[in-house]
Amino acid sequence: MRGGAGRAGWLFASPALVVIAVFFFLPVLAALVLSVTDFDLYALADIGNLRFVGARNYLRLFETPLFWKALGNTLLFVVLGVPLSIAMSLGTALLLNAGVTRLKGIFRTALFAPVVTTLVAVAVIWKYLLHTRYGLINYALGWFGIDPVDWLGDPNWAMPAIVLFAVWKNYGYNMVIFLAALQNIPPDLYEAARVDGASAVQQFRFVTLSALAPTLSLVGILTMAGYFQLFAEPYVMTQGGPLQSTTSVLYFMYEEGFKWWNLGSASAVAFVLFLIMFAVTLLQFYVARRWSRA
Repeated sequence: MRGGAGRAGWLFASPALVVIAVFFFLPVLAALVLSVTDFDLYALADIGNLRFVGARNYLRLFETPLFWKALGNTLLFVVLGVPLSIAMSLGTALLLNAGVTRLKGIFRTALFAPVVTTLVAVAVIWKYLLHTRYGLINYALGWFGIDPVDWLGDPNWAMPAIVLFAVWKNYGYNMVIFLAALQNIPPDLYEAARVDGASAVQQFRFVTLSALAPTLSLVGILTMAGYFQLFAEPYVMTQGGPLQSTTSVLYFMYEEGFKWWNLGSASAVAFVLFLIMFAVTLLQFYVARRWSRA
């Protein structure tokens, strides 16, 4: 009986497994093969020009200053954007869950709206909002006597501007996850904490954060993975500039693969980024496990 049920389960799951194999595992395997070849425009024209180069693409990559610049920019984006996005999402979810606002449904929809908008469209809008001479942000700063800031033309401000845009665009998704988790915390825990004399800060620390530990771990991993894949924002808003201050690893991969047609090198970039993301994810799992035990 169990064997028949198992075979039936595999039979029903087989179409999805075939789709995953065809559209995920096979392309990943093909990219891995490309990463150890010199596949370029000449090989695209004639497959006979394709040569196996082993780890040469990876070694050349580590000798490229622009790759290290792009990696540093990506890490800066992650370090700034992930904590800010999680903090903003959690803070907004706490406000909505506490009942300090009326018309919760309208507020939830309005705060979640940036998530479902087209990234390229809102990036273009933000590009005009951040314009040095005509942008509304600099116009508002002028009310306080602050000189206009060249948000997207100054290497010191370009990446922070993109971080703010990305946080605004994406925090609503995590907000919904946090809100669902907050609504599943039993009210009895807060009542017991109040009876024991716990302050609001202590209730947040020992009740709310403790109950949200698995959710925080999930949100941290998802947000980190998304922020490591920074591409559309600099592609639309800065084209990797100024002075390559917003060139990300994915933007570098895009230029290697589709501007210079070094597809083998671009595939190597993709796998290096995957290994970095995998290592950071393992570190997050380790920290989350230590936190749950504590």
